[in-house]
Amino acid sequence: MLNPLQQFEIYSVFNFSIAGHNFVITNSTIAMLCAYLILLMLCCVACFKVRLIPNKVQVCGEAIFEMIDGLLYATASKNSQNFRPLVFTLFSFILISNSIGLIPIAFTTTSHISITFALAAFVFVLITLIGFIKNGVKYLQILLPKGTPIILAPLMIVIELFAYLARPVSLSIRLAANMTAGHVVLKVLATFVISSGFLGFLPFILLTILTGFEIFIAALQAYIFSVLTCAYLSDALNLH
Repeated sequence: MLNPLQQFEIYSVFNFSIAGHNFVITNSTIAMLCAYLILLMLCCVACFKVRLIPNKVQVCGEAIFEMIDGLLYATASKNSQNFRPLVFTLFSFILISNSIGLIPIAFTTTSHISITFALAAFVFVLITLIGFIKNGVKYLQILLPKGTPIILAPLMIVIELFAYLARPVSLSIRLAANMTAGHVVLKVLATFVISSGFLGFLPFILLTILTGFEIFIAALQAYIFSVLTCAYLSDALNLH
């Protein structure tokens, strides 16, 4: 049986030197570049010659943008509408990266904690800066919930501080763990299909069902990442 974790190995595809510096292009680099190019292409197609009666790509683009707009408004109020491009880009990139990973020969970038933590850390630092820029020192009020008794204030500040600093960790681990677990299960079932001979149709049926479920999980994880980003943005803008 093939090692189900082998699909997550990062390896060098080719390398080159520029001005004495060595650069390595890995399978992870290529997968992220493909996700970026697909996102860029879809956005260009959706925005090229915008029509009153939209084509299919334009309909999909508008649906996602309206979903993000509604999510921001419902979570962080109308003050957050300037951040639509940020949340839209995060959702689309994660969704495309997750979807690319469902292709048998492709690499799942979002299965690696280094990638998901980079995204989560970027969101965490950016939202923290927004909170201090908009509210100044008052932003620290989020570390002390309203109505907390004075005697419990020091303990609550410590607890809330740990919870705040854990945000990028929880964001990154949730996404990476879900993508890794799902792909391991699919790999194991695919191995059973190959090794079971004429009885392979049984695990194949289950594999087909779980593949559809993984497509749903790929979209769900991108949505959850976006929802939590909007929730954290609401704290920075509204001091909830």
